[in-house]
Amino acid sequence: MRPHRWALLLVMPLFAVLLQAAAAAARTEGTCRYTKVQTYSAALRYLRVDLGYEVVEKDPDAAYLIFRYQPSGQCKSASGSIEIVESRDEVKVLVQLPRMPSYHEAMLRDGLLRKLRREYGAPPRPERKPEPDGEDEPDEDDGGDGRADEKPAPRAK
Repeated sequence: MRPHRWALLLVMPLFAVLLQAAAAAARTEGTCRYTKVQTYSAALRYLRVDLGYEVVEKDPDAAYLIFRYQPSGQCKSASGSIEIVESRDEVKVLVQLPRMPSYHEAMLRDGLLRKLRREYGAPPRPERKPEPDGEDEPDEDDGGDGRADEKPAPRAK
């Protein structure tokens, strides 16, 4: 054999391992404006009732679910996870199916988001916070002239 074929034979398994490691770290993310509790309970019902998956570990406080599923065309079952993370005005849904292509994760995420909309209706609109430009209604203690009255200094404890 030529020397470059030996190098190719050595590099190919390393390349396959790197691809598999990258696939295992992949996850699909989505956002919604439902509450963390609504999203978690809908995800649990979606996995157990709608899809018939076995939920092997769950924590409502940390808002994650680990489940077993049967990949199509494979005899051995695999694990997947859904994690719900609360942020300022929305909730992030993180779906991870390490042994499947990412479009399976996207399908699971999209199915959960459809279930949320079907069961809870349209998500609530984010609250509009008043702009800090000072053109809102005058404060009650500014005397109506736009200037705030002096306030006493805080007391020392």
